[in-house]
Amino acid sequence: MNRLSESLREAIEEEVATGKLLPGTHLDEIELAKRFGVSRTPIREALSLLAGEGLVEIRPRRGAVVAQVTPQRLVEMFEVMAELEAMCARLAARRITDPELAALEAAHERCREAAAGQDSDAYFYANEHFHQAIYHAGHNAFLAEQAVSLQRKVRPYRRLQLRVRNRVNRSFEEHQEILDALKAGDADKAVTAIRSHVVVQGERFADLVAGLARLENEAALAK
Repeated sequence: MNRLSESLREAIEEEVATGKLLPGTHLDEIELAKRFGVSRTPIREALSLLAGEGLVEIRPRRGAVVAQVTPQRLVEMFEVMAELEAMCARLAARRITDPELAALEAAHERCREAAAGQDSDAYFYANEHFHQAIYHAGHNAFLAEQAVSLQRKVRPYRRLQLRVRNRVNRSFEEHQEILDALKAGDADKAVTAIRSHVVVQGERFADLVAGLARLENEAALAK
């Protein structure tokens, strides 16, 4: 895969994450090639990369479509995400350096600004930087790679959660608990805080299911 295919993967992934490309949407290679001003080959390679991430499905006779995830599958993905992030937080509590802690606090401040402005889109990106800072602060490259890989798969659904009323403010409060635990070097508190922050259950599960239903309706109307 070349750099062009990778940049196209990122562009299409972003459209999936932001809801521009809804679950079930057919990804026509010719239309995408025309829109991005490239040949079909790098588009095909980009779609293959996205299929490897689980964001796109390659179906016989239909080609590539944006993946549709069942609620049960989504809960399972968030359960694994919570455990991966818990491992990252446990290691980070012991290994985070002063510059890494400063970078984490800077990401937290960007989250604060977005939350204060009730800008869920800005918060979405600041939130990603906050979590990725924790992955890398654990100083386990393999674990960080796995966390980033799964983070890509759940991106559209993390964004969906942030559009629920008051979720941005609550998410920021949960970040504060995680940050305080890491600053104190308290691995157990950091693990508990980040696990409960990521896992989807109770009201958050109901909100997510409602959001999925809304996306499916939008996709059906767009056809």
